[in-house]
Amino acid sequence: MGVWNWLRGAGPSGFGSSSTAVEVTKGIDASHLTAIVTGATNGIGKETARVLALRGAKVIIPSRTMESGMKVKESLLEQNPDAKLHVMEMDLSSLSSVDSFARAFNSSNKHLNILINNAGIMACPFELSRDGIELQFATNHLGHFLLTNLLIDKMKATAQETGIQGRIVNVSSSVHKSGDESWFDLDKLNDKSRYKVLGAYSNSKLANILHANELSRRLQEEGSTVTVNSLHPGATSTNLSRHFNFQVVLTLISALAKPLLKTTAQGAATTCYLALHPDTANITGKYFADCNEAAPSAKATNETLGKRLWEFSQELLNGRSKPT
Repeated sequence: MGVWNWLRGAGPSGFGSSSTAVEVTKGIDASHLTAIVTGATNGIGKETARVLALRGAKVIIPSRTMESGMKVKESLLEQNPDAKLHVMEMDLSSLSSVDSFARAFNSSNKHLNILINNAGIMACPFELSRDGIELQFATNHLGHFLLTNLLIDKMKATAQETGIQGRIVNVSSSVHKSGDESWFDLDKLNDKSRYKVLGAYSNSKLANILHANELSRRLQEEGSTVTVNSLHPGATSTNLSRHFNFQVVLTLISALAKPLLKTTAQGAATTCYLALHPDTANITGKYFADCNEAAPSAKATNETLGKRLWEFSQELLNGRSKPT
């Protein structure tokens, strides 16, 4: 047990890889906050929504269908009847759906304090989104990029009106370290013959960090108090790997590696720490793991690369690439 305690030991924050979302938010009152958590219908996202609601926050759950979202809401209400949960329809891989969600949210909600860009797909077979963009990049990065753009004015206004810092959290992964910038060429990005399931996932996770860092830089230049950070949740046992063809092998590996895998409660801890903990106030443009600041790859901190990604993403949103 001593070895495992050391491996899962606490860092400077007082928390570590074995900390849970409930533990890192203990005693925090979030009853005055409104949060959006993408990917909250299962896994880490669902646990994040549960804990934010447990601390009193009003939590919006975007869902591809109202039916699936309502099932999640009902299951969370069974655990916490007082939870303030709201389901809204949104398909993150569809730009028009993201736009519709943001318009509906902005018109029906006065404030937004927390945006958690958590949703993601991993290693799926090659597919283009409705907008003609490789699906992992479209879902994991571009959908969140658009969503954040459409909600940022609401967050800045909320921070100014209430005096409470807004917080944006991008859930990335340590696999970003093997990512590259090959997505700057749409023809290559959408080339099925070049497609590698894990490579595309790694690239999208690199984009999550670059997006967070560039947005943080821009907000600081404006003098906004909205913070933006990214994180690696840790190797967690979820259904994210459901698209792997070698599922039997993966299941065996997961069983053998179970002592090293985080529970969902532990996987959501860093997200909730960044979203709610007072110690992360005023921290922006940083990358975290196990509830402590960590070092991402050199590419992830490359400001020029971040600016290029921002420009490329805007080009896609402006319709300079046409759906196939």
